Amino acid sequence: MIVSASRRTDVPALYPAWLRRRLAQGRVRVVHPFRPSLVRTVDLRPPPAGTMDALVLWTRTPGPLLGDLQEWERKGIRSVWLVTVTGYPPELEPHAPPLRAALTALEELSRLVGAQRVAWRYDPVLFVPELGIGPAWHRRNFERLASRLSGRVDRCVLSLYDPYRAPEGRFRRAGLRVHTEGGAELARDLADIAARHGIPMRTCCEDLEAAGIPPGACIDGRWLRRLWGVEAGTRKDPGQRAACRCAPSVDIGAYDTCVHGCLYCYATHARDRASARHRAHDPTQEALG
Repeated sequence: MIVSASRRTDVPALYPAWLRRRLAQGRVRVVHPFRPSLVRTVDLRPPPAGTMDALVLWTRTPGPLLGDLQEWERKGIRSVWLVTVTGYPPELEPHAPPLRAALTALEELSRLVGAQRVAWRYDPVLFVPELGIGPAWHRRNFERLASRLSGRVDRCVLSLYDPYRAPEGRFRRAGLRVHTEGGAELARDLADIAARHGIPMRTCCEDLEAAGIPPGACIDGRWLRRLWGVEAGTRKDPGQRAACRCAPSVDIGAYDTCVHGCLYCYATHARDRASARHRAHDPTQEALG
């Protein structure tokens, strides 16, 4: 079984103590996000005592958990990391970790577990004319990040912005127009930049093969097989979007508990940080209780 922590919130950056407790207990109770009466107990013990073959961590910074990695390795907890680094300004990511600190933490993560277990997510790609964010901005920004991350990540996963209702409302309230027209053309340039820095690029839920980028998966069964021989099977995760190629996993996060405040986030419907933080501490949300 692959455990995902989490598509729904940033567990490593915001709830490291919670994850430590759950791993120490060897289990977690997860409330179904749309049917609260359904509660599932998920085994967080690695083999041979347990069934957690790999722990996939999604985050803006691994910093709060770096001190735990040696103990995880000793216990046989096999982790891979999906670290989102975009370089967007505070107007889009008002409470995300500072870029410099996030990059430093990613570099330390790579040193501790190896670059082969770290993926860089440049996601989502979007254009915001009011902020001067267009193709030229992305080329400069991506070049700067790729040069810093060269040799420190296994791959870069790229995705274009999808206009979900909640983020569209946030953009309107902020007086910002957002679009992705021309994203495919930009993706070709970004792939070329990544290649120059020795970073393979894959897509997430995008058809950009014409731009020279093979389709990929964030929770990549082939990646886990290469690392540890984990057999995730060939079936895609039925709980994800049709274009998603991720292997099946169990997500242990909770929606509306991330307080980074990114305008483009699909996992947070609360209008402000206070509302999201209230949900994060709601005792009915066992996943982050």
